[in-house]
Amino acid sequence: MAHALLSIPNLPISSPTKKISTLSSPRAAPRACLNQSPQPPNPSLLTSITNLLWGPSLPPGLLISTVRTAWHSTWQLMMSQLAPSDTSGRYSRPPSRFRWANFSGQIPTALHLYVGLPCPWAHRTLIVRALKGLEDAVPVSIASPGPDGSWVFNDIRGRDSDVLLPGPDNANGCRNLREIYKLRRGGYDGRCTVPMLWDTKTKEVFCNESYDIIQLFNSGINELARNPGLDLSPPALKGKIEEWNQIIYPHVNNGVYRCGFAQSQEAYDLAVNDLFSTLDMLDEHLTSSRYLCGGALTLADVCLFTTLIRFDLVYNVLFKCTKKKLLEYPNLHGYMRDIYQVPTFA
Repeated sequence: MAHALLSIPNLPISSPTKKISTLSSPRAAPRACLNQSPQPPNPSLLTSITNLLWGPSLPPGLLISTVRTAWHSTWQLMMSQLAPSDTSGRYSRPPSRFRWANFSGQIPTALHLYVGLPCPWAHRTLIVRALKGLEDAVPVSIASPGPDGSWVFNDIRGRDSDVLLPGPDNANGCRNLREIYKLRRGGYDGRCTVPMLWDTKTKEVFCNESYDIIQLFNSGINELARNPGLDLSPPALKGKIEEWNQIIYPHVNNGVYRCGFAQSQEAYDLAVNDLFSTLDMLDEHLTSSRYLCGGALTLADVCLFTTLIRFDLVYNVLFKCTKKKLLEYPNLHGYMRDIYQVPTFA
C-alpha cells in the first residue's frame, strides 16, 4: 500500500544519553538493542530536543509553546528557502552559489561562521569546528527561524559563553541573514542560507556549502586549529568517504527533504522508498562496522549523524518519513547513540 501525503502534526520528542571520550576504539560490547534501557535514565525528552535545536536557555513553562511555535517558523523558513520542485513534483535542491571548491585565492584568515541550530547542514559545521578546536579562530553567530521565513538575530546574549545559543550578529550587527548577504560587493538577491562563512576583512561571502566548510575546517586551516593532528578525512579513507557521501547526500541527507517537500504522490512514494531502502542498507552495513569506514570516525559519519539525530524527532512526522522510526533500526540507532556520546556532538 502506498503511503499517503500527510499534513504537519505536532512534533514528538526523544533523545539518547551518556558520554564517551573516544573517537575510534572498537566497541567493547554489542550495540544497544531496543529492549535495553539506557543508564542513567533519559532526561526530559522535551528539554533534550529543545537544547539540541534551540539551546538550553528556555524556562520550563515556555518549552512546549516555544518548540511548537519555533517548528512552525522553521517549516515556513524551509519552505521559502529549500522547497522548489520539478514538473513531476519531485523536490530539487538548488546548488550552493558560494563554493570553496571554486575558490582559487588564499584562504581568508578572518572568517566568521553563521549558523542556525535547527539546520542539520549547519550542525555538521559546528561539530567539525568543535572537533578541530576552531572555536576561537572561527567565531560564530547563531540565527533563529523568523516568522516571515528568514533567519533572524536577537539582542539577547547567552550568559554562558560555552553554550551555543541564538543571539546577535557578532560580526556585522545585522538584524537578519539577508542583510549580511547584501553587504557583499554587488549586493545579493538569491537564497540566504546557513551555514555561511563570511570574510570579515573583505566583507564577502566566502562559502555557503556545508560540505566545503567541513572540509575546510578539517584540513584547510590547520594552522588555526587546536587539534591540527585530527584528520576526519585521512588519505587512506578519502575514496571510501566520497563513496559514502555519494550515497548519504542524495538518499538520506537530501532524501528526507525529498519526502517532506514532495508535491505529488508519485514523487513522495519514490522518495520514501529510496530513503528507507538506503537506511536498510546502512543498518546492515553497521552490523559489522563501528563507523561507516571501519574503526575511525570520518566526515561521512558527521554528515550522516546530523540527519539521524533528527530522524525520529523531526523527519518521521514533520517530513512524513513515516515508514519506520530510527528506533526500529537496531544498528543505525546504536551507531547514532555511539556518536552522540562524543562530547562535541551533543
